[in-house]
Amino acid sequence: FDSWDMYNVGEHSLYPGPVDNSGLLSDPETQTLKEHLIDELDYVLVPTEVWNKLVSWYGCLEGQQPIVRKVVEHGMFVKHCKVEVYLLELNLCENDNMDNVVTRHFSKADTIDTIEKEMRSLFEIPSCKETRLWNKYMSNTYEQLNKPDSTVQDAGLFQGQVEYCLPQTLSSTATSRNFTTSPKLSSNSSATISSTVTNGDSSSNSSYSSYSSSYNYREPPSQPGLCGLSNLGNTCFMNSALQCLSNASPLTEYFLDDRYEAEINRENPLGMRGEIAEAYADLVKQMWLSRSSYVAPRTFKTQVGRFAPQFSGYQQQDSQELLAFLLDGLHEDLNRVKKKPYLALQDAAGRPDEIVAKEAWTNHRLRNDSIIVDIFHGLFKSTLVCPECAKVSVTFDPFCYLTLPLPMKKDRTMEVFLVRMDPQSRPTQYRVVVPKLGMVTDLCSALSRLSGISAENMVVADVYNHRFHKIYRRDDGLNQIMEKDDIFVAAATSGSCSPLSEGASCSTTNGDEEAMDHQVSPEAENSQSDEGEGGEEDPSDLENGPKTKQCCSTPPKLFSFSMVNSYGTANISPLPCDGNILKLNTHSTVAIDWDSDTKKLCYDDQEAEAYEKHESMLQAQKKKATVALRECIDLFTTMETLGEHDPWYCPNCKKHQRATKKFDLWSLPRILVVHLKRFSYNRCWRDKLDTVVDFPVRDLNMSEFVCDPKACPYVYDLIAVSNHYGGMGGGHYTAYGKNKADGKWHYFDDNSVSAASEDQIVTKAAYVLFYQRRDAGDVPAKPPPSASLGGATADVTDDHMDIN
Repeated sequence: FDSWDMYNVGEHSLYPGPVDNSGLLSDPETQTLKEHLIDELDYVLVPTEVWNKLVSWYGCLEGQQPIVRKVVEHGMFVKHCKVEVYLLELNLCENDNMDNVVTRHFSKADTIDTIEKEMRSLFEIPSCKETRLWNKYMSNTYEQLNKPDSTVQDAGLFQGQVEYCLPQTLSSTATSRNFTTSPKLSSNSSATISSTVTNGDSSSNSSYSSYSSSYNYREPPSQPGLCGLSNLGNTCFMNSALQCLSNASPLTEYFLDDRYEAEINRENPLGMRGEIAEAYADLVKQMWLSRSSYVAPRTFKTQVGRFAPQFSGYQQQDSQELLAFLLDGLHEDLNRVKKKPYLALQDAAGRPDEIVAKEAWTNHRLRNDSIIVDIFHGLFKSTLVCPECAKVSVTFDPFCYLTLPLPMKKDRTMEVFLVRMDPQSRPTQYRVVVPKLGMVTDLCSALSRLSGISAENMVVADVYNHRFHKIYRRDDGLNQIMEKDDIFVAAATSGSCSPLSEGASCSTTNGDEEAMDHQVSPEAENSQSDEGEGGEEDPSDLENGPKTKQCCSTPPKLFSFSMVNSYGTANISPLPCDGNILKLNTHSTVAIDWDSDTKKLCYDDQEAEAYEKHESMLQAQKKKATVALRECIDLFTTMETLGEHDPWYCPNCKKHQRATKKFDLWSLPRILVVHLKRFSYNRCWRDKLDTVVDFPVRDLNMSEFVCDPKACPYVYDLIAVSNHYGGMGGGHYTAYGKNKADGKWHYFDDNSVSAASEDQIVTKAAYVLFYQRRDAGDVPAKPPPSASLGGATADVTDDHMDIN
């Protein structure tokens, strides 16, 4: 594709040869793709007609088959289509013969019938013989796949699962009668198998138990609610949210008592026909009534994925986003209002807050009346003031959870490698402090102060997998550089090198600049270490570039230059070493190939990876600040000026104004959900704030933050916490929950449940907090250690905090 692209822009010497997709495959025989390929960067998707036309023009590499993929549709009401680049890998075997497991790849759009036909072919099962397919998704739990036209996606199969094919004999048919299933959930029925399944041998004493749900794992009876949830494939975010909600006793009791059945609203156009409520009720009953050690929430996940396409796959998601969807879905499924009246919004217009607030809450309940509103909904007071005419607008709006901002540092620490032009000088690692929203020039200035090298002579590069992934401009934002990136700064001599266009690097002889692409391919055996210092050979190769030219006419050469494709796997053409300026563009990819004998003499692998540490790396890093929950609430209720792109229309001025806005809390719900805004998005900057928020486990007194003068005391105790470990776009979710039966804390990590103590709860991983209001007469189990909202335990005066 690179050759074809360059050929079309005028490089007629690079006529594309046969289509060659070998660079995309880790196993050409099975057509298994390499991991982490990126669309439009590593490959281009084309329609079948385009592929056929390209092959008719240029041909295809002999023996190579086209990589064909299907378009998969997600969602029931909101259709979301995408090309399924990576197929699902399933392990197939006959009976329980794990010694003969065959791996095959299937599309999510393939049917169960397709899998069965493939297994019949693999294991030579005659078509006249009846078979049954079973899906193994836990160590001893199986699910029958009894709908041939059901797709792989609808069946909820995921990567790496084992599928059993059981040919039926006379005795096995008799045994199979024990596989009784519930009429309601027969399509997702499963059996817990207490002994090894054999090929219809009735003497094997295989015992099967059936039940109305699609998931179960039997162990000796345990305490209700202490039930883990199996990870179905990156579903820890869902498990964490479900465990927290499960420990909200008013909602759990509502479902366990079957009160939801009389309130399901199947006609609500905003709801999910009651299916989300029923799936959640089924899951709660399994967690609290079955005495199971853990259950697999497969049916629940499938139902959520039908109505919310973003949760249909097996990518990591956000526990708070799932929680928001679930609370809204349960509310609409259980809304007691069958026909919502139209109500016009009214401004306060100078009326007392008490009257306006009561009116807003009454209007809200006329359209929204459910158990979710009863338990989780509160009321905001929003005040807007026009900066020009001083018009004051007061409105009251319902909320289901509080999203609290965290104080955010203005600065960030970066670790970079400085590579000097002197080839005898080892690269040096520095730790610099730069503005979080600064530019590359700020990084160069900070490094200049520590190294004494002029910032003007620095070229900043991102090295990835032994390649120059990107050369940064001076005005590029530092928000483009992630914490995990390996950043190298080349200290060029004055006038020898300057930053070029994005994605280009340079080396010069006699003052002439030559543009090279950012993908420079050194020797493959020089592997990169975890710390990233393996990339240091790239700058050294760059330094050696001029030497090659100076000794071109005098053998032996240190290395040769070649034009290659973007993978470095195909040699397009050699580059002449005749002293003339190279004619390359920003799409060019240049490989530097060492002469093997010369490399052994001139190149020291260990020395290439050696580097020095500057004293800035040896200084102890500043202890991270601890922030009290009180500070986060203060930030939430602080007056702010609306942004330039988010103005308010003033009815007096008849135009949009950047008004001041202030949120206050008017009334709070029985269960208060607090979402700590750890994930920050600012001018393309994406970051996770791992600040420790000190929140009270007992006696959270919110009364002082409620502006209703007639409000009753609002004192809360913590009942659950959703934790997130790791960075943006990944990591792992767990939960802490306080069991309503014994009042003790437990730690939920997917299917594992363990005892926990109160002093373990407050960590930097805390993401969503669940508080239950203490009713009049309630007394805490222990004397409260503190009646505050948490207090900062570290000095934060030097951390340059501002509002996120």
